[in-house]
Amino acid sequence: MSEFRVAEGTAVVLVDDRLGEVLPAAALPLVRGAAAVYASPGLAPAARQALGVPEQPVDVVDKAAVEPVVLVAGSLDAEAEALRSAGAQVVGAPAPTGVELLDAVTVMDRLRSPGGCPWDAEQDHDSLRQYLVEEAYELLDAIAQRDRTALREELGDVLLQVLFHARVAAEDPGDPFGIDEVAAELVSKLVSRHPHVFADSETVLDSETQHVRWEELKQREKQRESAVDGVALGQPAVALAAKLTQRAARAGVPVDAMPSGAATGAALFALAARAKLDGVDPEDELRSTALDFAERMRAAERRARETGRDPAELTAEDWRELLADA
Repeated sequence: MSEFRVAEGTAVVLVDDRLGEVLPAAALPLVRGAAAVYASPGLAPAARQALGVPEQPVDVVDKAAVEPVVLVAGSLDAEAEALRSAGAQVVGAPAPTGVELLDAVTVMDRLRSPGGCPWDAEQDHDSLRQYLVEEAYELLDAIAQRDRTALREELGDVLLQVLFHARVAAEDPGDPFGIDEVAAELVSKLVSRHPHVFADSETVLDSETQHVRWEELKQREKQRESAVDGVALGQPAVALAAKLTQRAARAGVPVDAMPSGAATGAALFALAARAKLDGVDPEDELRSTALDFAERMRAAERRARETGRDPAELTAEDWRELLADA
């Protein structure tokens, strides 16, 4: 094989078989000039059929010695490597960002389809709600802990919830839609709400101006009748109070017209409102304080055990002392 030479124009075209009928742009002139185009046995059947390429005959390497041929392959398998070693040009292209999402969609479809996972097949939007909330909070924990490994994993778990709900929605006989429709609607929203980026529009100089513009465009698109329409009422209460405060303030509602008073709920709302208007996220602040207190509790309990005391038998004064030192 070391003395074997291929005809000029012979090439191995490496494709990502997840992309269907997509060939690298640099391969097009080679394909047009080849005497024949074959698919490597290692190329996925679906990709071979999408490209309309016949499966490679046994003598493709010999054919390449006398006439230019193109072998389309998913990777450098034995046949492709033989051509490459003999001097064939290898043409490929890096996979586009996001191509792994195609695998994620495929796996989700397999799990949900007949012969897949029985548990996955039984789920619906309602049964999945708890997992969406749990995964979102686990992602928040990873962000708070600056844990990059956990962040990558938890982002994947949140993505799974999106894929799962979209797959369930695709099976709805009355109003089906799938992940493509979800993605298309997201793209449309992002483009329409960033006219300064995707169309000739006024220049946005800072993030606050953009945020205000986003809300204006959103209200116009959705034809909302109230400044507080669209606020997710199921979010944690402190975050809900902060969001309502933000919307009300933008509508011109003065802070003294918002909930306040001695009642616990009113007092908490007023505190959250003041924080939000001062540029502080009360949900994040309360969460940070709560997490800090949890760590101080653990430290106090460890200190108690180190000094021979049972945390279950600590007095109020003991707790004051231990927490003050924690």
